[in-house]
Amino acid sequence: MPDTGLHFAQPWWLLALLLLPLIWLWLRYSRPLKRQGLESRYADADLLPYLTGEVRGRQQNNTSVLAAWMLTWALFSIAMAGPRWDYERISAFQPAAELVILLDISASMNISDVRPSRLARARQEIQDLLRLNPGIRVGLIAFATVAHVVAPVTEDMETLKRVLPSLSTELVRLPGSRLGNALEKAGLLLGQDEQLSRHILLITDGDFDEPKLLEKVDELAAKNIHLHVLAVGTEGGGLVPERFVYTAGGRTPVSRLNIPQLENIAKHGKGLFQVADYHEKDVKKVLDLIIADADQQQMEEMPTRVWNERFYLPLIPAIFLIMYLFGRSNRFARGAS
Repeated sequence: MPDTGLHFAQPWWLLALLLLPLIWLWLRYSRPLKRQGLESRYADADLLPYLTGEVRGRQQNNTSVLAAWMLTWALFSIAMAGPRWDYERISAFQPAAELVILLDISASMNISDVRPSRLARARQEIQDLLRLNPGIRVGLIAFATVAHVVAPVTEDMETLKRVLPSLSTELVRLPGSRLGNALEKAGLLLGQDEQLSRHILLITDGDFDEPKLLEKVDELAAKNIHLHVLAVGTEGGGLVPERFVYTAGGRTPVSRLNIPQLENIAKHGKGLFQVADYHEKDVKKVLDLIIADADQQQMEEMPTRVWNERFYLPLIPAIFLIMYLFGRSNRFARGAS
């Protein structure tokens, strides 16, 4: 039989059906062997049931009532056994995927080569992701030279939305952007549960100059933690506002989007690289990829089948039989009175 065919969730309840032939045999052979004896010579026929103990002989001998009770018992037994067939594959109630967002808040993120600014554009991307989130647990880390955990991995999207406006480049005291420390903290937030689909989304304009950065990304990939990159900015770049950086020789540095470097980071992280646009398609691609990975993880580690239960089908005729039986009982009661 195919795994989508009819089967029972609690098949032991079907053993209750074995009581039906036993009850029928007991009723069949517990009746008096002689319906009429010598007492019929001295008593009226209408009084015989009272003399033989069959006070309600007419009701007890009603075959249709007995059959109705037995059928009702059978229907309730089948309902308790839980008949079901077909199933749907849905996401588990406990989210099977976790995502940590790394938001770059270094001075270069204040450049307005994308409107209204790189950082504002990045915050809008995070808002789109939180709004489209289908049940993924999300954490948030803001980083420049030092990484700070803004929110641990949580299901509370509203809290994350409320803290986003407070994340700005003014929180940064030292110039520069170091990704390594942020990756280490993201790995700690995601933990060691390999049954979950674990991902990191880096939102940055890039231009990292750190030794052994790709080695840290490879270490996360070896733990089955994927790193996706959402680049914010343009290759033409723009001038970093003077109040956010130290200038040398009166020259203000120019920050350009380093696409080859960010693509290489995403490649080592076994993730997706995209340049942020003004539509929600970019974050939706990331979410779809995470959900696909979570589904694959669930098929390997956790059951995700939800069967279509049909226990209510035998209950429908059983209810009508109960109404019939109690209706007959009431009529008998009225007749007796």
